Amino acid sequence: MFKFVMQIEGVEFGDALRILAQKAGVELKRQTPEYVAWQTERQRLYEICELAARFFEKQLQESKTGEAAKKYLLSRGITEESIVKWRIGYAPDVWQGLSDFLNSSGYQKNEIEKAGLSITSEQGSFYDRFRGRIIFPIFDLNSQVVGFGGRVFKDKDKKEIAKYVNTPQTILYDKSRIVYGLDRAKMAVRKQEECVLVEGYTDVILSHQAGVENVVATSGTALTSYQLKIIKRYSDNILTAFDMDVAGDSATKRGVDLAINQGFNVKVVIMPEGKDPADVISRNPKDWEKIITDKKSVLDFYFESTFAKFNKDDPEGKREISKILLPVIKRIPNKIVQSHWVGELAKRIRIKEEDVEEELKKVKLDEYSEVLGMEPEEIANLPSKSRKELLEERLIILILKSPKNLEIVREYEITDLSSSIGEILGKLKENQDLDPKKLSQEAEVLFNCLALKSEIEDIEEKDITPEIRCCFRELKSLETKNKVDRISKDIKKAEEEKDLEKIEKLIQELNSLIKNAQEKI
Repeated sequence: MFKFVMQIEGVEFGDALRILAQKAGVELKRQTPEYVAWQTERQRLYEICELAARFFEKQLQESKTGEAAKKYLLSRGITEESIVKWRIGYAPDVWQGLSDFLNSSGYQKNEIEKAGLSITSEQGSFYDRFRGRIIFPIFDLNSQVVGFGGRVFKDKDKKEIAKYVNTPQTILYDKSRIVYGLDRAKMAVRKQEECVLVEGYTDVILSHQAGVENVVATSGTALTSYQLKIIKRYSDNILTAFDMDVAGDSATKRGVDLAINQGFNVKVVIMPEGKDPADVISRNPKDWEKIITDKKSVLDFYFESTFAKFNKDDPEGKREISKILLPVIKRIPNKIVQSHWVGELAKRIRIKEEDVEEELKKVKLDEYSEVLGMEPEEIANLPSKSRKELLEERLIILILKSPKNLEIVREYEITDLSSSIGEILGKLKENQDLDPKKLSQEAEVLFNCLALKSEIEDIEEKDITPEIRCCFRELKSLETKNKVDRISKDIKKAEEEKDLEKIEKLIQELNSLIKNAQEKI
């Protein structure tokens, strides 16, 4: 079992032991020589980050120097409750305040530096990375602190030093793989079937505070394939609240293009000029809700923005418009949708659709991947599982986590499950203490993997039942959609054959299907 956990989670023996012990309710005594022997560097860094977060929190709440920082946060509209909830802190404006505290707590200077919390100069002096800044802890999906973002707030500092300082790359923290706030937003993202992406910590915090909780941040990095892979576990729909220059080559635009290429349904939240979500929410939270409601598809946004910049009746204008929009259209994975936008472009610039298609062919895939800025490793690690597969596996993980929810399975009749998932679910309904050896070989391998993920899944009991129901509803919706598509094709074929009796029968079947779906979901 230890080896299995180590391989699946990519951790060392000590971390595997800690994970399984925590889930089994076994307390590991830190004072024993055995504990010291297996305690890994990774676990030590988790402890350092957690202690640092507590240190910063205490400085904000109890020190005189933290008063000004707290006053600034309150002036930005962040409440006392949110300060506590998001564990916001303050780094005192001294050279070794945190380092001395961690050192006195038994952690070595090299460990503190590996956690990204201190710096050693060329001259050999050792000092804190974060000084005189408001501190935002950064959490992984299990709400463990893995890094920090430090923001200046004093007017004099804003002119003299960088606005933000962030934890560098560490064993725990990789900004290309972290989505800020997703540990708190994942349930809301799944329930509302869309993920709103903003840029900053305060944007996320104020949005959650205002009741819009399906909001996360990229925290200063363009969207990466790793981040998108994580988000796709919860939704295929992304709303961006970024500033985007469609005619430029910005990192933001490349990230959005990557999302389109990976099959996300991307929409754009149009922000008031010069304002970010935090500004809007601070003025009136209801305005933020309205802005999100008034979203538009990213293709509509690209078309409107591009046509506003160039003269569509001028040959040079037509060329520039095509230069911007053809690569965007090329990235659309669904050929039917792609064909729609080819026709739309042809109509707007008054060019034959065949000519647009010919130009589209000239957009080479190699050039296209290069524009996305993707590394070979990223391309190799693009998510291969469909939305349906991810939902099915998530459903089994949650049921294994809380077998009492098997009762819910009987409420939903879903026939369009993959063979292995259907087999596992059927056997679980017969006996929740399923012996995986009684499954087929393929289903047994999948079951063992999902069982382990269930053991280490960190989710509150109260959240499991709503998420299971949500998974079922989404799976049922996908099943209904597939049936509707099949019947629609049969109707079209019957129309071509002029089989009126069959058409009428299919229409009745379609209406019945839609009616039943509306009643059950």
